[in-house]
Amino acid sequence: MDPHPMTYRNLVEMHRLQAERLGPRPAFRFKRDGAVCEWTWAFYREQVEFCAAALLEAGIQRGDRVGILSENRVEWFAADIGLLTAGAVCVPPHAPLTAKQVQFQLADAEVSWLFVSTFAQLEKIRQVRHELPCLRGVVIFDDCPSAADAEPWRKFLDRGRRALPRWNGELTRREATLGSDHLATIIYTSGTTGNPKGVILTHGNLVSNAIEAAKECAQGPDGLVLNWLPLSHIFARLCDHYANIASGTTLALADSQDTLIDDLKLFQPTLLASVPRFYEKVLAAVTSPHPKETARRLREVFGPRIDWLSSGGAPLPQAIFDAYEAAGLRIYPGYGLTESSPIISFNNRERRKSGTVGQPIPGVEVKIAPDGEILTRGPHVMKGYWNNPQATAQAIRDGWLYTGDLGRLDEDGFLIITGRKKELLVLSNGKKVVPSHIEGLLLSDSCIDQAVVCGEGRHFLAALIVPQWDNVRGALEKQGVKSGYAPAEELARDPAVLAELRKRIDAALVDVASWEQVKRFAVLPEPFSVANDELTVSLKIRKPVVLQKYKDVLEKMYRE
Repeated sequence: MDPHPMTYRNLVEMHRLQAERLGPRPAFRFKRDGAVCEWTWAFYREQVEFCAAALLEAGIQRGDRVGILSENRVEWFAADIGLLTAGAVCVPPHAPLTAKQVQFQLADAEVSWLFVSTFAQLEKIRQVRHELPCLRGVVIFDDCPSAADAEPWRKFLDRGRRALPRWNGELTRREATLGSDHLATIIYTSGTTGNPKGVILTHGNLVSNAIEAAKECAQGPDGLVLNWLPLSHIFARLCDHYANIASGTTLALADSQDTLIDDLKLFQPTLLASVPRFYEKVLAAVTSPHPKETARRLREVFGPRIDWLSSGGAPLPQAIFDAYEAAGLRIYPGYGLTESSPIISFNNRERRKSGTVGQPIPGVEVKIAPDGEILTRGPHVMKGYWNNPQATAQAIRDGWLYTGDLGRLDEDGFLIITGRKKELLVLSNGKKVVPSHIEGLLLSDSCIDQAVVCGEGRHFLAALIVPQWDNVRGALEKQGVKSGYAPAEELARDPAVLAELRKRIDAALVDVASWEQVKRFAVLPEPFSVANDELTVSLKIRKPVVLQKYKDVLEKMYRE
């Protein structure tokens, strides 16, 4: 059987056929209680069928919304494919969200059943359960004797195992009647601006994108993909989950972002999908005064088998791309958004160009509007926004999805992102600035970890700078300045630190126009984080939140 035929009718069929084909081969590797465990494809399929039968036993109808509130773990995959097999629609709130944020998504989607990972996630639901009138049942992945209001996953699957003979025929019928236009998931955009909107993606959206992704970055039978990005986000959901089903490659699960470096050493993957923020942090951590040593350290981090590093979710600074290239590590930047399932374009082994996000994948059209906005059309474009026809009509016009991003196509059809349409700054003198371009240049310096540029309606640009403190200390030591182990709060006010960063900011922006120069900056001792609502789950900076939080700091810079 062809591991990825031209198409499948739906995600359920794709999973079933691959599981039947691959049977005893490993589908997952993961850590549990200090040991490395495996699921075979046959066992994976068994768990999926038990889950689906249990949901049917609970009264789930086709089209019902079922939620997954969980960190990445192997049960996430089984629950997702299980609920899809039952004909339901997956609604996965991001695990770090607050109880109130989760309540908004579950209530808006009218979720009737919910999987949670831990007692801590169950506690969130308990806080808002009275505001979830449609929620009929909760299943918890962990064994929690004190969770009387949630059914343990093992017990739930056991109920499905016993019920499966009664529901086998109905599950077969639901798979057969599940078309490409039927809903598969509602993903709420984490949103750098405004309230989240529920993006409706169909089986056809996700199958088409998964098959092309599997073809473009094909891994051999000995390949291993390492997942760490949240499955509640479309990037990992498609690239690490559905594309892996399409390719049949083994997937290893990192415990968390904090353990990723150790997990790279343990699992030795051949492919890693990540975001620029991770590549930036690794490079900053291993940077040496000697380029060859930096290259050696980079290769050591990613292991001897790695042959594919993909990047998405945000622009990849050119300096990061170049540093990895010099180390013999190829990063393949791509571009997409939740509303496009997500992949619109990306670089691959045969067609790759520095400074671009690749060519559109087969079946996907891209054109540039007169004002520079990127438009796309094809099987990857969402069905619309849940319960929001006005926003849908604004985003999709004549079949074209208006991305909100600015860009251009070069003579070879490679897409180059130039900024966000809504983020274009207009200074008080009428000059226009693309802040992401300036921020990318600043981040190319090893002493700058994060940067936010602002200046809308002002007469010059200002910036909030989060230093890479280890590298700042190292730079000062070279100049004979003893920073020692001074805390970041103290260093943020140190004149020597401010002078060093001023010099580096000026050097990074040496080639931009006068109005694009950062005239004033403030140093922040602590990095922006998801926990403080300053980063989205895909590690993009939520500028409205940051600008509001540091409003007084910014006002002081402009007053002075």
